[in-house]
Amino acid sequence: MTSEQWGPAVRLLWGPPPAGPARGPKRGLTLEGIARAGIEIADAEGLVGASMQRVAAELAVTKMALYRYVPGKAELVALMVEAAMPAAAPSPGGPWRERLQAWARGLLAGLRRHPWLLEATVGVRVMGPRELEWMEAALAALDGCGLTGAEAMDAVVLLAGHVRSIAEQERAAGAGPGSAAGGPDAQLAQMLGEVMRTHGERFPALGAALASAAEHGGQDQALEFGLARLLDGLELLMTRRATGD
Repeated sequence: MTSEQWGPAVRLLWGPPPAGPARGPKRGLTLEGIARAGIEIADAEGLVGASMQRVAAELAVTKMALYRYVPGKAELVALMVEAAMPAAAPSPGGPWRERLQAWARGLLAGLRRHPWLLEATVGVRVMGPRELEWMEAALAALDGCGLTGAEAMDAVVLLAGHVRSIAEQERAAGAGPGSAAGGPDAQLAQMLGEVMRTHGERFPALGAALASAAEHGGQDQALEFGLARLLDGLELLMTRRATGD
């Protein structure tokens, strides 16, 4: 998208809310109500279901009436993302690791509530205040830790990518932790177990890892394991930076 194309979304997300449609009979629509209607459809049918026509029908207005408030699907999705993003937890003082752990868990909880956010929050696009508040909270946790601005931004991208990966796996598996089917790790282990019963001699290392996981637990811990390793790496970098190694 070009800066000219971003203009309508910027105005909708960051400008004062319009009092009503520019012309035609007043329908009593609000941007908040339009976003809520889109979210309800996307939660039930996926992002593809939240078309302008479908949202207009949900609100009992014509598609043209909806266009007086929202110029197109891209702007509709931007409003939906802003409304669906949970409020970022305030980032008071405290250990940076604990703050980033809470940040990652909170972000995953939001993606679990609205899985279509995974599809809606890719690529270069206009981000609203709530989404930028998440970035602000993570960067604030890293403030004063000895990282450059670029390193801190990259660290946030890595953490968000890990969270998104977990959410995408859960979405593809059609289940999350605590569900009847179990999380993606449990489902994968079940599938591999079936194969290993007849072909296990070809994959001894895999068999040993599966046996250990079954004996000692640790399935569906990918979020916490990966998060801990990412934070370990950041801590090592901070230590080396502080000691001059």
